[in-house]
Amino acid sequence: MNYFRYKQFNKDVITVAVGYYLRYALSYRDISEILRERGVNVHHSTVYRWVQEYAPILYQIWKKNIKKPITNGVLMRRTSK
Repeated sequence: MNYFRYKQFNKDVITVAVGYYLRYALSYRDISEILRERGVNVHHSTVYRWVQEYAPILYQIWKKNIKKPITNGVLMRRTSK
C-alpha cells in the first residue's frame, strides 16, 4: 500500500522524521530543526502529525520484517558449571 499518497513531503522525509522521534526520542521541535538544517522547512506540529499517523504503521512493518531466532524446538543446556 502507498501510505504516503497525496502528501506534500517526500516519503523519505516523513520516514526520517518519524525514525528520529522513535529511535532517538527527540522533541518535535528538535526534529524540525534538524530537518531545517538539511534544507527541509517543516513545522514541529507537522512532525507531530506524522508521528501520530505513521509510527504505528512503521512499527507493524518492522514487526513483520524482523527475523525470529531459529530454535528447531531444541532447548539449550549449560555445558559448564
